[in-house]
Amino acid sequence: MTPLPHHWWLTVILAAVLALDVGLSVRPVPFIRDCLDGVRFPRDWWWTLLVAKCLAISGLVAGLWLPGVGLAANVGVIAYFLSAATAHVRARFTGPSFWLNCLGMLTLSVAVLVASYAF
Repeated sequence: MTPLPHHWWLTVILAAVLALDVGLSVRPVPFIRDCLDGVRFPRDWWWTLLVAKCLAISGLVAGLWLPGVGLAANVGVIAYFLSAATAHVRARFTGPSFWLNCLGMLTLSVAVLVASYAF
């Protein structure tokens, strides 16, 4: 693996998708609200997810110029969505939002890591 992304535009796409996710989560749209309620994540803690995603976006963008930062942020995004997938499975909330949103974001994050840093 290299410390800077080979395909910077993939990292930018991941950061943009996360930014869209943050925008939709500030005042959660129904599918996000249903997802968080479905995994029984306490409403008092929903703000922490926004902070984590904003930090990830910052790390991904900074990693375009700072060696290793983007790689660490990308791995953190993968850990975040692995945790989300675990929460879905444990809560037995594995409907369409799990398959499309959670696993979709996990797949995108892993694809960006592999394509940007492994080759």
